[in-house]
Amino acid sequence: MLRSLKRILERIGYQTTLAESVAEAEPHLADPRLDVVLVDLLLGSASGLELLEQIKSVRPEIEVIVMTGHGSIESAVGCIQRGAFDYLEKPFDDPHRIQTTVRKAIERRSLVRRNRQLEDELRARSSIPEFVGKSPAMRILASKIHSLRHNESHVLIQGESGTGKELVAYAIHSSSPRASGDFVPVDCGALPETIIESELFGHEKGAFTGAIGAPGLFRIANRGTLFLDEIGEIPPNVQAKLLRALQHKEVRPLGATSPVPIDIRVISATHRDLAAMVDEGGFRADLFYRLNVVRIVIPPLRERRGDIPLLAHHFLHKHTDENSRVDGIDEQALELLIASDWPGNVRELENTIESAMALAPGPRLGISDLALNRPASRSTSVFVPTALPISLDAYERCALERALADCVGDVTAAARVLGIGRSTFYRKLGKHGIVVGGRAQPDRSPAASTSDRYGTTRGG
Repeated sequence: MLRSLKRILERIGYQTTLAESVAEAEPHLADPRLDVVLVDLLLGSASGLELLEQIKSVRPEIEVIVMTGHGSIESAVGCIQRGAFDYLEKPFDDPHRIQTTVRKAIERRSLVRRNRQLEDELRARSSIPEFVGKSPAMRILASKIHSLRHNESHVLIQGESGTGKELVAYAIHSSSPRASGDFVPVDCGALPETIIESELFGHEKGAFTGAIGAPGLFRIANRGTLFLDEIGEIPPNVQAKLLRALQHKEVRPLGATSPVPIDIRVISATHRDLAAMVDEGGFRADLFYRLNVVRIVIPPLRERRGDIPLLAHHFLHKHTDENSRVDGIDEQALELLIASDWPGNVRELENTIESAMALAPGPRLGISDLALNRPASRSTSVFVPTALPISLDAYERCALERALADCVGDVTAAARVLGIGRSTFYRKLGKHGIVVGGRAQPDRSPAASTSDRYGTTRGG
């Protein structure tokens, strides 16, 4: 019978494995390629019903087809009620019936697998924070987080302050197998050195004066994710205990006589160069390698300026309520946001938008509403006199220099601020001899020659 089934199914392209007993079948049940099992109800001393229940309890996604004689149809129906896909009657007079039944079982298996994948994706999308940005750097970051969705390795996140390291850490946790567990963040730099060990590993009642007992953050994050922000600030003595906790998957609370097992994933983050700290002796090399299994670098905002308009409008909508007077951002203000360097990164940009919305008269944010420090570019020579003579040229020169200063030397943005074209802006710079990028601009007025206008015969 087994050889007959093999010929019938392999004739249409299916790979088959034959087993004459439950013991012979069991090793094959763990094969991830297994889609369908055909099982006889009578297996000598064993029961096909028991094997059906075993398969469905261990690997419920596998489809089981029951084979039975004419006198056991009732029991076959009972098997279907226990999760079997269908049944086949012996003897096998119709090979087409066998092929059709197996094909339908595999189609159902594929459909269930695809539905589960879609459900996982939807669940992940609903739980993962949305990353705002379409720059190549952000696409790479999102792809790396997505690739970690089935992984539980420790992760080290590096990035400047305000880049969103905790947001990235939470996204990794939310898409991981530990998503149902707790995400426990802790700022290591904010914990006094005298209590950091107790905060992380816990303490027993009476361990020190006034101690009432606490589980510690490691145990609170058990079966979840512990996010250690500013990991570079942990003192050397605590580094050693942290390494031991990660190596042995256990912690010893202060005052305890025996260790406590833990099951956590650690995601750490820092704005410092841990590799350099290792070279200088400020951070343990073995702990660094233990934490740096997967490394993620978040780019600063100044390296992805194309995302600034998206982020600005995102924060505008985020902080809009029924009392908001602002519903948009002027193009000139947006250009200024793009031109700024944002040392505080995304956090500074959000604070700037929120502050401007609170104070702006509305309905659109303008340059005057943005509380920005706008130093002139090093390559831009700008002088704004405090007292101007009564001269249109003097006022025009002042407006040009002020626009350049506000836009950090960005000529295109400065031209937009003044409401003139880029070529007109360059012509006026040349007229007043204003230096941009270390070079004076040639006079590009209409009176200049054609070759002068294009800067081919006379430079500033």
